[in-house]
Amino acid sequence: MMKKLITLLLISSTLMSCVIYTRGEDGKPGEDGKSSQNNSIVEKTSGFNQKLADSLGADKYGMKPYIIVMLTTGSAKIEDNAKMDELMKGHMSNIGKLAKEGKITVAGPFSEKNNRNYRGMFIFNTKSKEEAESWVKTDPAVAAGIFNYEIFPWYGSAALPLYLKYHKEIAKENP
Repeated sequence: MMKKLITLLLISSTLMSCVIYTRGEDGKPGEDGKSSQNNSIVEKTSGFNQKLADSLGADKYGMKPYIIVMLTTGSAKIEDNAKMDELMKGHMSNIGKLAKEGKITVAGPFSEKNNRNYRGMFIFNTKSKEEAESWVKTDPAVAAGIFNYEIFPWYGSAALPLYLKYHKEIAKENP
């Protein structure tokens, strides 16, 4: 009988210790953490931030439509290295311009060859295929035929555009 009582007390105290806790962040036990980033747009209610969701165009799931453009190997064969360097610098410059304008959310090359000849991808901050196509056509490497492209509608996190803001803080150099 005593063993059962001790076991019951141990189980009860273990369960209670799981329920009773204090919140702590930023190295301060028992106090809510303070973040110096985004304080101006943070309006929290149970973790949900309506102001931020609205500013990003999020639906009730925190998602929104985008357009993915898959860059593929084009038909142009440019042997002149200086010309190819110029086109690739223009390609990178155009990506930077589109990012500053808020049109492109993600851009990058694939690190391995694949059977679809995908070379890289863009995720455009639009739900319009036509608008995305008009933006991808501003790329000098696309215009020169170095890259072709395929366009796909995509549904992803509305917070995706925020990563570019932080990328600048972690990149020592630009390609």
